Amino acid sequence: QVQLIEAGGGLVQAGGSLRLSCAASGRTFTQYGRGWFRQAPGKEREFVAALRWSGGLTYYADSVKGRFTISRDNAKKTVYLQMNSLEPEDTANYYCAERSRYCSGYGYGCDDQADYYVYWGQGTQVTVSS
Repeated sequence: QVQLIEAGGGLVQAGGSLRLSCAASGRTFTQYGRGWFRQAPGKEREFVAALRWSGGLTYYADSVKGRFTISRDNAKKTVYLQMNSLEPEDTANYYCAERSRYCSGYGYGCDDQADYYVYWGQGTQVTVSS
């Protein structure tokens, strides 16, 4: 079992920055990696970023590439999402999740697919004002 707790959400003006954290307990390093997803009101959940434990490979949605950075602190079992140049369109509830299912390939069709993630946090709200 893996438990995930997100933190760091809040209200920020457009152009500002926030750093989300996702702390984990349990058997995290038997999993494949961790990802961030988000869901805005009335919209479907969408992939944001992912990091693989093996090799530290990262993968980003096109909409956040160049603005968001996913990173990890192994000692703390924590993954971070640094969000810069925030836009009102980034407003959503952000969830971290642990990928516990193997998928072949890399990136599209694998790391960005919610079905491969078994454990989910409760989410943290990010609101970007214009």
